[in-house]
Amino acid sequence: MDDVDEVTRAVLTASRLLAAISARSLTAVGERVTLPQFRMLVVLSVRGATKLVVLADQLQVAPSTAMRMVDRLIAAGLADRQTNPDNRRETLLRLTDEGRRAVEEVTARRRTELATVVERLAPTQRAALVEALTVFNAAGGESVAPATDDAEPRPLGWVDTGVGGGS
Repeated sequence: MDDVDEVTRAVLTASRLLAAISARSLTAVGERVTLPQFRMLVVLSVRGATKLVVLADQLQVAPSTAMRMVDRLIAAGLADRQTNPDNRRETLLRLTDEGRRAVEEVTARRRTELATVVERLAPTQRAALVEALTVFNAAGGESVAPATDDAEPRPLGWVDTGVGGGS
């Protein structure tokens, strides 16, 4: 029996649930931030002050697209530009305190809603889910999300798996 289609359908269904949770978690920042803009905030949160071309590369978008996104985040008070102290000809982009709070709040809301779903599973189902998702994430090249008490930030996805041809 070839179960690839059955597993793919199950993962697609789960991805709809995860996308809905992600979208709902963005209500923490109101109408100011789209999901792609939130991705940018997360990258800035993880990397710190970053050049535009590096940010565009991390998001796999054109620099002009990244610049438009940055301009919107700056207008919303979530990011700003600063001169690179090591090379005054370069500009770095970074989160403002408000931007950092937005990332933390959205991430906390997402974690809480996911925990609510996971709590509905029996302990054996939870263990099986952890095992299955660990293997699935590794196959997709995704690193493990940080624990709630993990002070060290880690990237949140968007790795180029070579699937779908990129952006």
